[in-house]
Amino acid sequence: MALGSGRKNKGQLIPQAHKALDDMKYEIASEMGLPVFQGSEDYWGNITTRDAGAVGGHMVRKMVAYSQAMMSGQEPGANNNLG
Repeated sequence: MALGSGRKNKGQLIPQAHKALDDMKYEIASEMGLPVFQGSEDYWGNITTRDAGAVGGHMVRKMVAYSQAMMSGQEPGANNNLG
C-alpha cells in the first residue's frame, strides 16, 4: 500500500472550521505586516515562501496552545505566551 493511500478524504477534518482558520490566517498576516487581505482567497503570490510559512507556523502555535488550554481546563487565550 502506498504511503498515505489509506486516507480517503484529503480535505479538512472539520469543514465548518474553514472560516475561523481563514480569519486566523489573515489576522496573523496582518499582525506580521504582510500585504494580504481577506478576499484575496489563497493568492499570496507576492508573499515570500518564508513569510507564508511563518504565518502557518504561528497558526500551528496558536492551535496547539488552544488545544493544550482546553485539555488542561484553562481558558483558551489566557496567558498563552505566544509573543
